[in-house]
Amino acid sequence: MHIVLPGLAYLALFASATIAIPDIDEEFQKVTCGSSIKLTHEKSHFKLHSHQIPYGTGSGQQSITAVPGKDDTNSLWRVMAQLGHTCDRGEPVPCGSVVRLKHVNTKKFLHSHHHHSPMSGGLEVSAYEGQDDGDNWIVECTNKKEEFWMRESTIYLRHANTGTYLSSSTRHVYGNPIPGQQEVAAHRLQNQGEQNWSAQEGIYFAEKEL
Repeated sequence: MHIVLPGLAYLALFASATIAIPDIDEEFQKVTCGSSIKLTHEKSHFKLHSHQIPYGTGSGQQSITAVPGKDDTNSLWRVMAQLGHTCDRGEPVPCGSVVRLKHVNTKKFLHSHHHHSPMSGGLEVSAYEGQDDGDNWIVECTNKKEEFWMRESTIYLRHANTGTYLSSSTRHVYGNPIPGQQEVAAHRLQNQGEQNWSAQEGIYFAEKEL
């Protein structure tokens, strides 16, 4: 494991890595199965987030938001294979793969369905423990030259069932009890930067040698 803190050198331990500086060793440059990542919304720089607060409307499932802080462990998501499949720890994720993202703290999966989101009128995105095909998301790499999901590179996450894209916007911000947090919903691609995400901070497993 490489633990990297601002201003400190790498400390080599085991087989995963926490990266907080832009210089990334080659074996940690790809997003890999089993890694726990923070997804940054490119336009606002907020992090994909969840917490034990249910939606007051719609499904009533655990809500998903985007938050400005970098240090909240409620913004960690474990990369897993699509429902009914497995992937080995450290296996790189190819562009176009179907993945699930499991919220590290509450053990629920990033999910969407045909309920409407509370603010923007898109589809609701929730955290759901039921494990069904509403948990499957397709990784679409915006850099067509990249074969794998790369850290710091922009991606879209397209919901496999509905064809909509994971989105957030500075125009849709909650008040109490979660003031300042942005709504996260699923929308058709709008090409306004609201669907662009990148994997940044996190606990990364080194790329598995084949």
